[in-house]
Amino acid sequence: MINDILLQLEKAALKYKDKTMFSDGQKALSFEQVLDKAKRLGSALTRFTDMRSPVAVMSGRNAYTPAAFLGIVYAGCFYAPMDSTQPEARLKGILGVLEPQLLIADNENIERARSLGFEGDILCIDELFESEIDEDALSARRREMCIDDPLYVIFTSGSTGAPKGVITSRLSLCCYINAYTEVMGIDDSDVLGNQSPLDYIAAIRDIYLPIFTGASTFIIPKQCFVMPAELFKVMNEQKITAVGWSVSVFTIAVKVGAFEGGKPMYLKKVCFSGSVMPCAVLRVWQENLPETKFVNQYGPTECTASCTYYEINERVSDEDTLPIGRAYRNYRVFLMNEDNTPTRQGEMGEICVSGPIVALGYYNAPELTEKSFIQNPLNKAFAERIYKTGDYGVMRADGVLLFKGRKDRQIKHLGHRVELSEIETAALRIENISECCAMYQKEKELIFLFYTGSATVKETATFLRGVLPGFMVPRKLINLDEMPRLANGKTDMQKLKEYFK
Repeated sequence: MINDILLQLEKAALKYKDKTMFSDGQKALSFEQVLDKAKRLGSALTRFTDMRSPVAVMSGRNAYTPAAFLGIVYAGCFYAPMDSTQPEARLKGILGVLEPQLLIADNENIERARSLGFEGDILCIDELFESEIDEDALSARRREMCIDDPLYVIFTSGSTGAPKGVITSRLSLCCYINAYTEVMGIDDSDVLGNQSPLDYIAAIRDIYLPIFTGASTFIIPKQCFVMPAELFKVMNEQKITAVGWSVSVFTIAVKVGAFEGGKPMYLKKVCFSGSVMPCAVLRVWQENLPETKFVNQYGPTECTASCTYYEINERVSDEDTLPIGRAYRNYRVFLMNEDNTPTRQGEMGEICVSGPIVALGYYNAPELTEKSFIQNPLNKAFAERIYKTGDYGVMRADGVLLFKGRKDRQIKHLGHRVELSEIETAALRIENISECCAMYQKEKELIFLFYTGSATVKETATFLRGVLPGFMVPRKLINLDEMPRLANGKTDMQKLKEYFK
């Protein structure tokens, strides 16, 4: 297994010297240029930071940002990306949790960074890229590096409203990229199409796969994802062969009839994650790209992006539900009951994950870490940390895992235990529903179903009454033009709660 990120980058820069590594339609960097800029920035940071300290990064979604991340790695530190478009309170909250010595920002975001009242050093990335390379300083830092050092902190939403920083090690990242490369068959002939924000967990594939495989990454302009016809045009211009996108992108493309005007001719490897893929949507993609590999991926940020995969080898039908599959290499995935006993074959239990890919914990949050990252109750013989995902699953006899929803999506309604994801699965069987989200207003004991598509409320209610027990049929059905989105492409449930008023 390849497990040295910097050594692998140096090898790739020798082998693919002038080949484009990252590009965004405006700027492009070759493998050699990325290495050069990373070493320059890393050299400068050795004068401002200690080993294994966090560096906050406020940089745009462009080809230069991954080089800045890698420069921080050269300095023996770990990076925490911040999206400057987020509210000021959120950004200050991240800095409050992180307590970094240093915040670096590009020219585009430097003023925003300065406006946050940060008391440490604020440095300009563009200027750092012009620093002299100090091989002695870099070598000194390198001698102290360990494979289990932190690599990055990705901030997600916490249940208390405070940002929650998931710390991932260099070893965990290497395990995931090696496993993903093996499953997807990524190599140096591939051009990856990046969709996610660079401060989001899904972006690690597009940042690190080129280092490990020699592939190139094209950062697709954000506006293309609201105009799928333009998206396909750009993908064909860039000859994009492989993507790892959120389910919402695939859904929107089908909803607006993108395939009526063409298709991504070079696309051969597709991975999707983040939410349940409606099979009616997947079927359209399969029909238009019959030679393309489609893989469903599941897993939380705490398990280095994803922990299971399922390759779809047959044409799906609209009423199918996709499994989330088998564990990636170097992941152990199993089910456990609420009383910390093993779940029996065919029964539902909480999905638990162990192995070197489990995150180091939550940054500066020891109590929260101890609650979610625990000693495996099924192992009394030696230390084995596991992460309890909060998701329910059922293991088939053939070892394939089925997703059954989140623990916090299970409600008590009219005396019954109801799984909201079961309502969503039923609704997605309706031909004219593209997306949906079931929610519960506890105070008024009302189940809401928000959905997009041409199905009428009457049609939807009639269908659901035919397939669900009466107590599970939503009392409030709301047809939306489109689902509200978070920056990572997931449904913005806080926005949907506004309909409760």
